[in-house]
Parts: sequence; structure tokens; C-alpha cells
Amino acid sequence: MRRWRTLAFLLFGVCVISGIVARGSSSPRSGDWTLRKSDQPGKVEFSLIEHHHGGNSSDESDWPITTFQGVDFSKSGRQDVHFTITRDAGKIDCEGFLNNGEGAGLFHFQPDANYAREMQSLGFPVDEEKQYSMAVQDVSLEFARQMKNEHLTDLDSDKLIAFRIFNVNAAFIEELRAAGLKISDSDKLVAFRIHGVNPQMVRSLHQAGYTPDEDTLVAMRIHGATPEWMEDLKKQGYDHVDLEQLIAFRIHGVSPEFIGKLQGLGYSHPDPDQLVAMRIHNVTPEYIADLKSRGMKDLSVDQLVSLRIHGIN
Repeated sequence: MRRWRTLAFLLFGVCVISGIVARGSSSPRSGDWTLRKSDQPGKVEFSLIEHHHGGNSSDESDWPITTFQGVDFSKSGRQDVHFTITRDAGKIDCEGFLNNGEGAGLFHFQPDANYAREMQSLGFPVDEEKQYSMAVQDVSLEFARQMKNEHLTDLDSDKLIAFRIFNVNAAFIEELRAAGLKISDSDKLVAFRIHGVNPQMVRSLHQAGYTPDEDTLVAMRIHGATPEWMEDLKKQGYDHVDLEQLIAFRIHGVSPEFIGKLQGLGYSHPDPDQLVAMRIHNVTPEYIADLKSRGMKDLSVDQLVSLRIHGIN
């Protein structure tokens, strides 16, 4: 708690003087930076808080310690620091302090005059706003060339920024294609990263005989229909169930445990659609056991669902 109070107090001091420094600067973009320790080894949480007429905007993420050349993170106590983050899009010049490896200060962004022209020649128009974002996210000219060579649809300057934020790169794209997925949609690649669709998942599904499209892969991840979960279903006798039905299983709560309890009650292998209907209409193992205890035995799945639909408890 004391560490955070110290950082908050020091940041307050930076904010007080930032208006004075920024007004006297010719830099088109400026603001505050903060730096905190990260849970990830070799990284720190670095935030850039930009000041502009519409208010403040910020970007915070984990940055490699190696980005901050000349900064000694092992040094205890307070130290003044001055470091420059150099990117193709421009330089982010920072000064301030660290206190036991955490601190704050001011930054000024100096755009590279040639960057916008080079990006335009590659087919990626860049305005002042985008150039700053591309510097922060390290959208290099080489990265832009690599992505252009991947022949992706709907690829533009904004997608390049999104690719860097979500770690869509040439290796990821090529691994997906090597796994058997003919992907070229820029938006789907970002969705894959957001929801955790990876080459291993694609390869596993293809080896199991499935040929999912991009939307199905994303839906599977959103609803938790993982290859590991599918293996558990296979142990209950449900092998190579249609992917849309597997997604419905997850949405409605058809689990290996649910199937196992039904099997224990004598329902060895209900059809997948019947399993979904049972969950939708709350035909639970407990409900079936209660009916059996009252002499209503050997009811079919369809009969059980019909009883629930008609409110017979």
C-alpha cells in the first residue's frame, strides 16, 4: 500500500507540471508515462497517457525491460531517468524518475517524417493519430511488408495496429495455414487471438476428421468446446459429434457428467438432439430418478421431455 501511495504522490507531481511543459513544447503529442512491476518475467507494465483537447487517452501493456535502454531496474531508491523508445514511426522521448523500479514522468512523441510516405507506398495511409499509435504498438515498415505479403483481405492501417496489439504475426498465420486452415480474413485472425483459437486446436480437429470454418472455431472457443472436452465426451460414447451440436452442448449444459448420470439411469446413448432437448426442458437425472421412485419407469427420452413440457412434475 505504501508503494502505491508513493507512486500516486509522485504521479500527481508529474501531472501538475505536465501542463506547463507540454504548453511550451513544439512536440505534436505529449503526456505522462507510468511504469510498474509486472507479473511477467522480464517485463514491466508501461502506460502512456496522452493529453489532448478531447481529454486524456491511455495505453497500458506489458513491455520488455530491454525496451528501456539505459534504465537500471535493479537499483533501489529513487533515480532520475531519461530514455528514448525508437520506432520506425517516430521516437517517444521520456524523462522522469523511478523509485524502487516503479515511477512516472513526461513523454514527447516526435514522428518520423519519412514513415507516412513509406507506409503510403505500401498501401497503408497514415495520419497523425495513426502514426502515434503505430509508434506505441511498434508497427514497423518490415511488419507492414510482411503482412502485405500474406495476401489478407480487408488489411488496412487500423488492422496493422490491431495485429500488433493482439500478436497476429506471420508465424501465427503460417502455422494456421500449415495446420490446414486456408485463412485470409484479417478480422478473423484478430478474433482468433482474442478468443484463443490456435494452430494446435485446428490441427487436432483436422486429425479428428473435422473441417471447421473460422466462425465455428471462434464459437467453439467462446463456448468452451475444446479438444480436451471433446475427448471426455468420446469416453462417454460420443465420438465425432457434429461441431454445431457440440457448441449446442456447451450452450445448454450437456456435459460428460450429465451423460454419465443418464447412462447410470439406463439411458445408454440418447441422440445429441435429445440431450439438448433434455437440458432445455430441465429433464435432469434427479427428475428421472424421482419419476422412477413413483413407479414411472422405462420412459423414453421423448416422453420425459413431453412430461416436462406439459408441466408434469
